[in-house]
Amino acid sequence: MDSNQQALYPIDELDQAMVAILAQLWRARTEDKDRPWSLARLCKQANVRMSSLRRYLTLLEDEGLVSVDIPEDGLGSACLTESGAMLCRDLFGLYANESPRLE
Repeated sequence: MDSNQQALYPIDELDQAMVAILAQLWRARTEDKDRPWSLARLCKQANVRMSSLRRYLTLLEDEGLVSVDIPEDGLGSACLTESGAMLCRDLFGLYANESPRLE
């Protein structure tokens, strides 16, 4: 990640819910071999309401950081894109259980 991207996403300025969602998506990527997580699981793991999760995922998808799939049944799933994985690697470390770096 270049210095311009670091300036766009300083972890101490990100919304706590967004950090929690990104952390869980990073956990999914590192622990579940890139399998998308259901939106219901993300809600529970990130401790956010579904309406908030959907709103944040829309923002993250617009930035190219996540990929969201919501079929007609409405259940849906989400996973990090390569850009999102690079961001999370920089924010959270190589593994999801590492502490975020506050800069």
